[in-house]
Amino acid sequence: MVAASTGRIDLDLITLGREAVQALDGLLAAARSAVRAKVEKDGKVSSALVDQEQRATHGLAWLATYVESLREMVDYSQRLTAAGTFGEIERDIVSIAFGEYLAQVFGGIPMNQGEMVRLADLGVDPATIAAARVPAIETLIAHGNTPVVRAALVQAMTRLEGAGSFGELGLDDTLNQFRDEMRKLALDAVYPHAHEWHLKNEYIPMELIGQMAEMGVFGLTIPEEYGGLGLGKESMCVVSEELSRAYIGVGSLGTRSEIAAELILCGGTEEQKQEWLPKIASGEVLPTAVFTEPNTGSDLGSLRTRAALVGDEWVVSGNKTWITHPVRADLMTLLVRTNPDAPGYKGLSMLLAPKPRGDDATPFPAEGMSGGEIEVLGYRGMKEYEIAFDGFKVPAANLLGGVEGQGFKQLMQTFESARIQTAARAIGVAQSALDLGLRYAQERIQFGKALIAFPRVIDKLAMMAVEVMVTRQLTYFAARQKDHDKRCDLEAGMAKLLGARVAWAAADNALQIHGGNGFALEYPISRVLCDARILNIFEGAGEIQAQVIARRLLDGGN
Repeated sequence: MVAASTGRIDLDLITLGREAVQALDGLLAAARSAVRAKVEKDGKVSSALVDQEQRATHGLAWLATYVESLREMVDYSQRLTAAGTFGEIERDIVSIAFGEYLAQVFGGIPMNQGEMVRLADLGVDPATIAAARVPAIETLIAHGNTPVVRAALVQAMTRLEGAGSFGELGLDDTLNQFRDEMRKLALDAVYPHAHEWHLKNEYIPMELIGQMAEMGVFGLTIPEEYGGLGLGKESMCVVSEELSRAYIGVGSLGTRSEIAAELILCGGTEEQKQEWLPKIASGEVLPTAVFTEPNTGSDLGSLRTRAALVGDEWVVSGNKTWITHPVRADLMTLLVRTNPDAPGYKGLSMLLAPKPRGDDATPFPAEGMSGGEIEVLGYRGMKEYEIAFDGFKVPAANLLGGVEGQGFKQLMQTFESARIQTAARAIGVAQSALDLGLRYAQERIQFGKALIAFPRVIDKLAMMAVEVMVTRQLTYFAARQKDHDKRCDLEAGMAKLLGARVAWAAADNALQIHGGNGFALEYPISRVLCDARILNIFEGAGEIQAQVIARRLLDGGN
């Protein structure tokens, strides 16, 4: 049925969405079986074959991510319908999401700009593919994502410009209020200065860090008994997203504290919790994560930095790299090898290493510690460093948990939260790109009319808004799972995988809308593009993330 006022097909999106996801579940099961057949040896998944068949295994991860994303869009539609807030803009977002993502499932999913994975690459046979294209899927592909729907969405977005978001988010009143407070802080104290900080490669001012501390940013998820607010991971998503929307460096300041607090909460002794968590929550102590080493990257099992127990101190020697905000940090969560004879991860331990704050002139005023800045394209405001340890000392009591050999296990416990908050930062960056692209498209006149009148500009803006919401709902779902103590490594990994691609696509498209001006340093979109690029690298590169998701699926994960 065609609605006369809009020219849009009247679709029962919830019913069609449910039927489509049910069919996709069957398709995903068939794909998983087909890929497992490619990588199985002697009844077990072979790591060597998983590597050899990366296109199929990583493609399986992307297919599973799309299925889960669309499932969450059905849930989003149901929740908003029950609340009476499922309006035209939300309906259009869901409609386009299903139309586009279903078309990609059957036509080709972009893992990045140059790599498209198709069902045939996974070993799914044509008959199975044809059977999965049930009437609901055919209807959504044909009518979900049309020029009329995209134009209606963008027209509605122009009426909402300057609002907190484009479409209801599905948050409760408390989280919406928290989001509004972060938005106000960002607009007042971050956004007007962010581009200058970026261009001058300046630190985020300590005065702003103090404001963030007063608002509880550094103690969001730390229990009240340790001085925090005792909120859930969903609150962390809201805060990270809004602050990153203004400047990813500010959004990432909170995640430094989030990672350290999670490590201490999960692996620390009660004495360590009492000592450090209240100081982290208040902002008195700024932490930094010191994990990565030159030539190891994601391969932490090859880590070489050595810590030897001499008397009542650990003496650290070795090199670290890509350390974020170490100069002004007061505490390092330092991953070291305490047992050189134990292979791989078994010899690793985590130290809570205090250090004095430095500055640009004297970055590391600590005996046995030196380093130099790594100049970067984006993700500025905290600064990246390589660090050399040569006889640096840490009190013996600061071994996390008081037991050697637990470092990698302790770090693994933080991966779900780390990937959820990285996905939230990606949403913020993507939303920033959308904000800038939409504003420029309305203001820039070409050939006698605003850019927003051109269909391909409309298409870019519509897909930005849709993919921001899809990633947001997937990320919020992972956060809620974590808040309910449910395993969510799959969902968290999927959110991070998709979010990184969405942020880069949004920034790239927003810059394209700007044309040549987007390539000029004076325009903020140039910064957002640089900031977006790192998201597919840190907290597990996209390829690593897809590999992790695939292994869980192939090893029996749901």
